[in-house]
Amino acid sequence: MATVRSLRAKTGDEPITMLTAYDAPTARIVDEAGIDIILVGDSMGNASLGYDSTLPVTVEEMHSRTAAVARATDDALVVADMPFLSFGVDEAASIENCGRMLKEADADAVKLESGPHTVELTERLVQLGIPVMAHLGLTPQRVKELGLSRQGTDRDDAREIMDLAKAHAEAGAFSLVLEHVPANLARQVTEAIDIPTIGIGAGPDCDGQVLVINDVVGMGDSVPPFAAQFGDVKSEMESAVDSYRDAVEAGDFPAEEHSHVEDDLDELY
Repeated sequence: MATVRSLRAKTGDEPITMLTAYDAPTARIVDEAGIDIILVGDSMGNASLGYDSTLPVTVEEMHSRTAAVARATDDALVVADMPFLSFGVDEAASIENCGRMLKEADADAVKLESGPHTVELTERLVQLGIPVMAHLGLTPQRVKELGLSRQGTDRDDAREIMDLAKAHAEAGAFSLVLEHVPANLARQVTEAIDIPTIGIGAGPDCDGQVLVINDVVGMGDSVPPFAAQFGDVKSEMESAVDSYRDAVEAGDFPAEEHSHVEDDLDELY
């Protein structure tokens, strides 16, 4: 079973694999494939819950989905992504919300979209036994401010990301997601800190990679420029649903083998 300590030990040695999952059947497949980390991402807002962004995702939705994933997972590290405004506003509320994910939903760690406001919180959470995965670069919870464009593209912004990466590593974060930043910045951050970096749109030099499961299996309407589609589940599902409809409309389903006849129930009247 993966632990925070075992994953940190892989830094610079063996690539770390991470995928999102939002339900038990998907989590079971991801876990059995040997993926190191399952992120119950707030990307569920777009990918699973029908929202236009991650912002509407609630603590209760994250709690329910994290518990479902944890119940289906034996080996991967399960990380709960803390939703917008569930942390960083009030320390006591932040600790309570994060703690619930471990205490009640059986997560192994939490992820915080990070900034200057999460350095002290990260340190406090770690002191209390709540492992923290930090997240810098493109942070979708700031979509109203930053949009969804690549971050760290000028020297000042790149230095800020570097400084925040070091600060969160020193505060006790066990890993760092770098999203949609230049590959050469991600490489320098990876070299500068002693915790594993996990890239998404951050080039090949991070210690690991993460993608949204919908993009990997071909369930999304489009694939981000930094992702790749490794399957076509959407077409398979469309084909199966079409075949089911046709079979019902043609009277071919259910067939005799799909039904049970109880002889004693003949001629009730």
